[in-house]
Amino acid sequence: MSDTTPAVPGLMRRLACMVYEGLLLFGVLFTAAYLYAGVTQQRDARVGQLGLQLFLLAVLALYFSWFWSRGGQTVAMKAWHLRVVDRQGAQLRFGHALLRFVAAWLWWAPALFSCYLSGVHHKPSAVGLSLAVGALAYSLLARIHPRRQYLHDVLCRTQVIHQPPQPRNEQPPQGPDRP
Repeated sequence: MSDTTPAVPGLMRRLACMVYEGLLLFGVLFTAAYLYAGVTQQRDARVGQLGLQLFLLAVLALYFSWFWSRGGQTVAMKAWHLRVVDRQGAQLRFGHALLRFVAAWLWWAPALFSCYLSGVHHKPSAVGLSLAVGALAYSLLARIHPRRQYLHDVLCRTQVIHQPPQPRNEQPPQGPDRP
């Protein structure tokens, strides 16, 4: 690998980052749903369900697009030393980051198709099967790509790179009371 080619993170690192991202997003979405219920005076979860789902999707779109266009890293990506950039290594613009977010939902397509073919209609079973099959199929697609990039990165001309933290300067702080 040359010095100009960014390091490609392994699939296990990216999947671990996705799990951590899910844990963080639980709090973000819980807070957003709580605010939505308060503002709309929603008392029953079955009433206004579509509005809540669309609101949470908008929150997710804003969350990812904001972080990806402001440094290329979400909180979980910082922890796992991952960064999303365009093919030239530049930071994404907000519109480009939003397009990547929309394209990232493509991994549900094979999962939903497998639910349809298997006749699974019970929601918990369908979600579990969708997650398992979708993640597996999408990861297998990344395995055959020469740079191990997911389909949405290929389509959006973006890439996830491994970006280790910069070494800190280990000098002690100098102040007026220090020699």
